[in-house]
Amino acid sequence: MYLFRKDLQEKEPVQVEIPHKRVMMSLNESTLNPLGLMKGPFLNNLSKIALNRYFSDITADLREKLCQYTGNEIGEDQILMGNGADQMLYYIFLAMRNSGDDFALSLAPSYFDYQSYCSAVGLGFKTHELDDDFDFSPDAYLEASKDRNCRLIIICYPNNPTGNLFDEEKIIEVVENTNLPVLIDETYYEFSNKTFIDRLKKYPNLIIVRSFSKSFSVAGLRFGYMVSTPENIREISKVFTAFNLSILIQTFALTLLEHRDKFLNHTKNVVKSRNKLFNRLSAIENVTVYSSDTNFLIFTIGEKTLELHDYLSAHDISVRSMHKLPLLANHLRVSVGTEGDNDLFVKLIEEFLNK
Repeated sequence: MYLFRKDLQEKEPVQVEIPHKRVMMSLNESTLNPLGLMKGPFLNNLSKIALNRYFSDITADLREKLCQYTGNEIGEDQILMGNGADQMLYYIFLAMRNSGDDFALSLAPSYFDYQSYCSAVGLGFKTHELDDDFDFSPDAYLEASKDRNCRLIIICYPNNPTGNLFDEEKIIEVVENTNLPVLIDETYYEFSNKTFIDRLKKYPNLIIVRSFSKSFSVAGLRFGYMVSTPENIREISKVFTAFNLSILIQTFALTLLEHRDKFLNHTKNVVKSRNKLFNRLSAIENVTVYSSDTNFLIFTIGEKTLELHDYLSAHDISVRSMHKLPLLANHLRVSVGTEGDNDLFVKLIEEFLNK
């Protein structure tokens, strides 16, 4: 006798199948470990809380700081916080599912785990393919969303894994011409400095998700948040578990916001390193690399791209293969590393091409 939801029999557990190498340039992580910078301030904040209690003043302080961080465009009743942007996505998808026929619609290729988390909550998932320039037609995307079972439109901004920002007017065209909620994933906001948070008053169907994993250098902390109208936030909150976010995580996130200039300055340096790496790859014959508004680049050397992936792996560098994505079948995604990581990465590509 099967004891669980029937559709789970056909699903696989959510897994991140990335080889762990000495030089990790595959998961778009920061090269900065913030604990050394934040240990003193964090312990100071930690001394003010009671871990034996469910409630803490830290929660209100963190909400207030997040409001300030977003430019005072939003109120505290417009924020929900959780364990990374992934948990925010999971809860949004859970709140959208009405029946087994419902689905979310995303551009593709885009963030791998939109499909994973939709599947986990029993929400279907369909895609609208980007063109060869990593762009899309708003009219065609809207047409795909007119299916009566479509519950949500997703736009990753900047897009992962292509790294580009879609034209703002195209996104506005989608938002203005649908009655569906539009989820804009701004995980890489700090690298692009482009946001739709200031449009929430005009477009109440917007839901925005952000993460501290990238620019704030705490992928392992797991802190993310969503922003929308008070009405949308109230409805989505109904699928949240009580006390879903550890007070320890909240305390560290608050500490990061109190010292955010350190991390935003680091982000500026990452952007400089990304641009430098882009120029170095562009200068190598037979390498095609694409500009990016994130902390990663995608590139190809043609038919031997997967061989290059294995060559880098054999030399203890982990990059992400895009071979499962039709548009990016012969492409790799590389996260911006330290100066030494980037030097070694470029050197190995040159060695491989000159073999």
